[in-house]
Amino acid sequence: MGLVALLLVAMAMTVLAVCPARVQKPAPAFTADAVVGSDFKSISLSDFVGKYVVLFFYPLDFTFVCPTELTAMSDRVEEFKKLNAEVVAVSVDSKFSHLAWTKLPRSEGGLGEMHIPLVADITKQISRDYGVLLEDGPDQGVALRGMFIIDTTGVIRHITINDLPVGRNVDETLRLVKAFQHTDKHGEVCPINWQPGQKTMKASPEESKEYFKDIQL
Repeated sequence: MGLVALLLVAMAMTVLAVCPARVQKPAPAFTADAVVGSDFKSISLSDFVGKYVVLFFYPLDFTFVCPTELTAMSDRVEEFKKLNAEVVAVSVDSKFSHLAWTKLPRSEGGLGEMHIPLVADITKQISRDYGVLLEDGPDQGVALRGMFIIDTTGVIRHITINDLPVGRNVDETLRLVKAFQHTDKHGEVCPINWQPGQKTMKASPEESKEYFKDIQL
């Protein structure tokens, strides 16, 4: 193995060592203060055992893309709750900053009334554990737009991480939760763009033919 290959392997092992958040692995535990409604409350990931969790990292309070994401998630949180899922938002700001942001009206870039907890990762340890903390560069110290779907047993099923300029999609997040729950219940796999009510398939060379025979080429 050449020097370059050895360096790449070493770098990959380093990333895995410092970022325990991986698909099919237990989600890193945390306990932190959060703004829940108009009050402060300590919450832990373990509070949500038995439910799906959409853990939603965003860079900073009082910014630009972030309020569009947070208010959209909050406004549609009942759709997640109907799926036995909770949405939890996290940034490196303090709980006082979170609370102040909720007091600012949406017409001025604030959040207004929120229906999802805003976790204060003031030590940045949660962001670091989930591998979304920017450790260097011009945006050092803030979290990338990471989203983690965690199942009822505390295992990570999905990870996406956006760079700072681009927000995420609530409809796609709901679709993913529904798809993973479908596979949990039925043991089948969901093809591209799957929506509830559409055909799934068996993960078997023979049984999958039942799905593929109906594909129009």
